[in-house]
Amino acid sequence: MPSGRVTKPRPDYDAVSETTGGPGTLVGMNRLWTPAWIVRHVAMVVLVAGCLGMGWWQVTRAAGGNAISFGYAIEWPVFAGFVIFVWWREVRQTLRAADPASSADPAASAGPAPSDRPAPSDALAPPVTAGTPAVRRPVRVVRAPAAPADGADDAELAAYNSYLSWLNANPGARPGDYPG
Repeated sequence: MPSGRVTKPRPDYDAVSETTGGPGTLVGMNRLWTPAWIVRHVAMVVLVAGCLGMGWWQVTRAAGGNAISFGYAIEWPVFAGFVIFVWWREVRQTLRAADPASSADPAASAGPAPSDRPAPSDALAPPVTAGTPAVRRPVRVVRAPAAPADGADDAELAAYNSYLSWLNANPGARPGDYPG
């Protein structure tokens, strides 16, 4: 390839999952061999083997004349496929999250600079670092009840509210005892 020529990456090429060792190497994969990940890998293999075994068992039952087993014979491999899908998604997410080259501009996604952030009011609050985004809390908005469109009070609504207030004032009364 000539050195002055710039090529665009293919749209189906995933450069995010590439490791520092280059394509085809296992340099960045050691983070998937922690004890927690080994348990996940073993659980995935056991679950997939179990689901496929249950599917084969249902196929043999269906061949023996059990009609409902045809549905289960399809269902168990779908479960195995779902386990593989979730495992693969978690592996990809872990590789992308731990890859320092995965974000193009880390300063833009980190939020405001530490000097721009307000000081925590609590002395026990955790320190805010440059890589930690600011915590955004929900804002409560006080809403006034909407007025009727025509500007007049609704007589039926007022009567119903009167009925409810009477029921609240007379807890032992039945709804049929309402005098209004």
